[in-house]
Amino acid sequence: ALAVGNLEGREIGPRSTVWTEPEVLESAAWEFVDTENFIRTGEELLTPYNWGRYDLLVLPASFPYGGMENPCLTFVTPSLLAGDRSLVDVVAHEIAHSWMGNLVTTENWEHFWQVHLFTLNEGFTVFVERKILGRMKGKEHSEFSAILGHKALQESVNLYGDKHPFTALRPCLRGEDPDDAFSRVPYEKGFNLLYYLEKHLGGASVFEPYLRAHVQEFAGRSINTDDWKAFLYAFMEKTFGQEKVDLLNKVDWTTWLSGTGMPPVDNKFDDTLAKECTCLCKKWNEARAQDAAAAAAEFSPKDLDNFSPTQKVVFLEKVSELEPLPHPHLELMDSLYNLTAVRNSEIRFRWHIVGLKANYEKIYPEVVAFATTMGRMKFCRPLFRSLYQAKGGAELARKAFLEHRTFYHPIAATMITKDLGLTKHKEHDEL
Repeated sequence: ALAVGNLEGREIGPRSTVWTEPEVLESAAWEFVDTENFIRTGEELLTPYNWGRYDLLVLPASFPYGGMENPCLTFVTPSLLAGDRSLVDVVAHEIAHSWMGNLVTTENWEHFWQVHLFTLNEGFTVFVERKILGRMKGKEHSEFSAILGHKALQESVNLYGDKHPFTALRPCLRGEDPDDAFSRVPYEKGFNLLYYLEKHLGGASVFEPYLRAHVQEFAGRSINTDDWKAFLYAFMEKTFGQEKVDLLNKVDWTTWLSGTGMPPVDNKFDDTLAKECTCLCKKWNEARAQDAAAAAAEFSPKDLDNFSPTQKVVFLEKVSELEPLPHPHLELMDSLYNLTAVRNSEIRFRWHIVGLKANYEKIYPEVVAFATTMGRMKFCRPLFRSLYQAKGGAELARKAFLEHRTFYHPIAATMITKDLGLTKHKEHDEL
């Protein structure tokens, strides 16, 4: 990886330096201080780290992805600089790519869920990422992440439609632009398959030795889904006997790999950390029957005092699933929880989605400000789509994008152009 710019570096571990523009170096060095712990945990789970250095480069805000796992120098988005280290799980994900993607890579884009072109390897990597989080923070945290991931998977399936070929783990991409197929499907559907297989085969004591053997077997090679499946069978038979082969034969491989829509098995995750989010959401839903002045007595800024940033995200996710709250109630929620002013990009994004689904026009300027200064597609694409669909928001969305289109990475600009229907307009063909 080659990076050129006004860069300064700060060592954050024995084999890691964070590089960024001088203005954000201090905050970046503080945010990513746990990088070495992520690497060591990955080594305990898999094999020794193979690449020598693991440096981080914080890119400008136009970078369209959360991270890009270039060997020795991972590129990350500045949207991770939340000031509370709550979003550095992305670093665990990119570190997991050091094995699942960079060391074991893919044959072509159709095996994206497992190991895909440009060394992304999303289903396996999300699985390893959550293994790392579970070891460092506890199982309830990794399971909580899986709950969030399941919601993101459902949103991607809803966006495409549950019969769309891009919702299959092994889609046919011949004649298709792979960027059009980029979504949470390979990440989360792939994770769900591996999570299911681990439970089905007997748990971590069976599956984690297999993960290590998978890396050892395929290190330095490009493989496809059939290679992966054949080795899984061979390892289970050699290590644990015919009983595990019999279990593998009971897996509905055709539906898992080629079926569209949500996974054929509905995995159940530990919802310990989600229960408080659900309770608070239910309380707000019940409060819609009162006017906002009366409802104010039911809530307090202290409601979120014991919530982690991720719990705040899940709370807002659950609110977004409700019938939209009345505008006075949203104004009350904002005044109590100070959501519009929040710095954390994940919380900010969910709050904007809640407002857009309710056609809460007071939030529209904040949405435009965020979507036009943050090029990460996870945020800007759904925000533009939701603003475009909101009452009175279509022309504002198009106008804001066209005024700022040179800010975005070409991949992001192309995708937003399609999202906003601008490809149908001759005057914008140059996009």
